[in-house]
Amino acid sequence: MALGQHGGDYTGFVAGENPFFDAENHQCPRFLETPLRAARSPGMKHALIIGASGGIGAALHAALDEKRAAVTGLSRSADGLDVTDEASVARVLGALDPEYDLIIVATGALEINGARPEKALSQLDPSALENQFRVNAIGPALVLKHAVRLLPTDRPARFAALSARVGSIGDNRLGGWYSYRTAKAALNQLIHSAAIELTRSHKKLACVALHPGTVQTAFTRNYVGRHPSVPPSEAAGNLLTVLDGLTPEHTGRFFDWAGKEIPW
Repeated sequence: MALGQHGGDYTGFVAGENPFFDAENHQCPRFLETPLRAARSPGMKHALIIGASGGIGAALHAALDEKRAAVTGLSRSADGLDVTDEASVARVLGALDPEYDLIIVATGALEINGARPEKALSQLDPSALENQFRVNAIGPALVLKHAVRLLPTDRPARFAALSARVGSIGDNRLGGWYSYRTAKAALNQLIHSAAIELTRSHKKLACVALHPGTVQTAFTRNYVGRHPSVPPSEAAGNLLTVLDGLTPEHTGRFFDWAGKEIPW
């Protein structure tokens, strides 16, 4: 499946046009407002980045390197990891040894095979909808399925998938973007449900969905316009600050880049 702006990888992400623009959160950063400021989790010493060749994934890798974490970065271009193919996910993740304090799924796609976000129901195409689900919902779900064994059960850890504010049903005031919105909403439900299950086996895990904000990548070039945005390095720093503040009490929730909870 061709991905246009992704150079062959399901990576990049976020922002945009009217539905995407995160106007509220691009003023002065409000890092870790009250539910996240109260506690800090232990440092992220061993991290796994899925989608490490994309703008945000590469920036996360670099930021964690600066923190002297041991980072494993995986992508389709470098490692043959196709998150939409379970055999590929099982093979690549099956070759890794536990344990990781942090696993981030930074894959995603907005335009697939040239299909742009829909502005009206009349533009809805079944194949475009299916492709969005494969990349933005099924892919991260398969990663989580096969990554569970890589997470420790006896100490704090975090699993995060990059979602999008437009996947929030409660925050949807503009409509449109049917396929992308729906796929991200499905991802949010998958993360929430998995977090409930994993509280039984991984009691110290925080499993969350994260909205990185409007980020300057090739993926967003046609959608940012004049809206304020941040470079990938700044987005990565924001996300790692949020992740560093997570505790098991935050599992199953949806946070933005500044640590503010987003309604489902």
